[in-house]
Amino acid sequence: MTTYSKDFKQDALKYIDEHPGVAIKEVAKMLGVPKDTLYGWTKAEERRKIFGADSAVTGPMTDTEKELARLRRENRDLQDALEILKKAISILND
Repeated sequence: MTTYSKDFKQDALKYIDEHPGVAIKEVAKMLGVPKDTLYGWTKAEERRKIFGADSAVTGPMTDTEKELARLRRENRDLQDALEILKKAISILND
């Protein structure tokens, strides 16, 4: 079994983040990493972003984690909408 350094994983994830149009399968091929391994890293990173660095990143998300992620996305969307409305009101009041 191949072990990858933390820096290698971070660089791979950064590349994926910066190149959203490139499929994980292609990135895995370029880096010489099994696509399932790279996919696992991306899912673990996504989970860390949602739940923090201390979250367990193995296994499927629990129903509670899924609900929390959904609520956080909804909250973020509502905050964005509120900011847009505030700007629109400000423009209309000028």
